[in-house]
Amino acid sequence: MKTKDIEQILVETGAFLEGHFQLTSGKHSKYYVEKIKLIQFPEYVEKIGKAFAQKCHHLDFDVVVSPALGAIVLGYEVAKQMDKRFIFTQRKEGIMYIRSGFDLQPYEKVLIIEDITTTGGSVFEVIECVKKRKADIVGIGLVVDRSGGSIEFGYKPFPLLTLKIEAYDPEDCPLCKAGIPIIKPGSSGK
Repeated sequence: MKTKDIEQILVETGAFLEGHFQLTSGKHSKYYVEKIKLIQFPEYVEKIGKAFAQKCHHLDFDVVVSPALGAIVLGYEVAKQMDKRFIFTQRKEGIMYIRSGFDLQPYEKVLIIEDITTTGGSVFEVIECVKKRKADIVGIGLVVDRSGGSIEFGYKPFPLLTLKIEAYDPEDCPLCKAGIPIIKPGSSGK
């Protein structure tokens, strides 16, 4: 699957939005990728899973780990496409942890799958969860990297789509200065 195919999926599902948005990171942006619009369509989720399977076929890993909430469906589909186990992390009282009931053994090899990242915050939290279990990270799959590829995770990223979308600190936001009402989408628990 090519970059233009991923872009087309985002457009077809109505996931690519324009307005004034507060991101999970607290930053503001004129553009937002609403993953919920994407994951409501199983046929597109399957295409995304297949795209990751093609992009990451050379990786040797045991389990896919994704952060709750939106990336669960995508991570599960990647695990299904690649015949691997799947587990997820979630926040409790603002702290990310591996969901109770899931097992991640030391030295198991992990592929992290995240939907959209701007600052990498959720990915860094998942990395810490995996490191606490002494498992090995082999890569990080991203449906959309909004940073333009500028985030240094310490592990190889495998983005399906890389965009350079400006994100502003609230005090420097030209959209706020223009008086455009802000929308706070998502449900990251932050």
